[in-house]
Amino acid sequence: MQIKAMRDTFLTSLYEKMKNDKSIFFVTADFGAPVLDKIREDYPDRFINVGIAEQNLINVTTGLALEGFTVYAYAIAPFITMRCYEQIRVNISVLSHVREMNINLIGVGAGVSYAMSGPTHHCLEDLSIMKTLPNMEVFSPSDYMIAESYVDRTLSIKKPKYIRFDAKPMIALEETIENFDNGFRVLQKGKKIAIISTGYMSQKAKEIVKDFDIALIDLYFINNYNKSKLEESLRDIDTIITIEEAFKNSGGLDAEINFNFKDKKIVNLGFEKKYTFEIGSREFVHKENGLGVDDIIFEIKKVLQC
Repeated sequence: MQIKAMRDTFLTSLYEKMKNDKSIFFVTADFGAPVLDKIREDYPDRFINVGIAEQNLINVTTGLALEGFTVYAYAIAPFITMRCYEQIRVNISVLSHVREMNINLIGVGAGVSYAMSGPTHHCLEDLSIMKTLPNMEVFSPSDYMIAESYVDRTLSIKKPKYIRFDAKPMIALEETIENFDNGFRVLQKGKKIAIISTGYMSQKAKEIVKDFDIALIDLYFINNYNKSKLEESLRDIDTIITIEEAFKNSGGLDAEINFNFKDKKIVNLGFEKKYTFEIGSREFVHKENGLGVDDIIFEIKKVLQC
């Protein structure tokens, strides 16, 4: 099975769309990728590098969107969300209530995919703070096929979106994508217990659950999924375990599930509210925060014994 980076498949597909759709602009905060070289070379009049200035990135993006263009703003995930949060709130979330704007904020480096760069580059707060903004769809894919499938939606739905990509290449968890607009997929069926995860944690959970008779649901539309369809998938489930590479009990994936599925017993797994200064691999950072493979298996077995 192929291993690909989410951003590469997404940007390659977007590059093809730009050939025939001259309304698409791409704005970056001095953050690159090989496919961006093609966009810059072939569409220089629709590619803007604002420099290391994420606040200005949002200002320029908003101006273009107000002129009717479809705009993609691109930067490292913690910087495009937290460094310029007020600009996103006022220029995009507030203004989009009164003006139609198709703005797509692309953040690369979700969770601790930049594990070796330390807490400044860890992105554990973005699910919470972006989900709290009105009129903002939050997209958290788990592999490159889901990421590529989202391109058409970014063009057709003319509202603000936050796209949170992992920095590392990963395998596709399924060969085909069905009912994409439901916002979730069932990666494994099971009885009584279901794990609901997002992003990289769905990759990790997929390896873990193959040894257990429990369901695994990958939720990629964090705040805009088909709730009735998800309820249907959880009808025979007694206990839900949420797993996210984000601070737990802080308004992210767990808050979404806790609020909408009060009839279920729910166990929330995620990072404790502290920053990790020790440098190591992604799994090392997970273990330091009680989210290692053995930690997750321990929690699953504890639920199974109840």
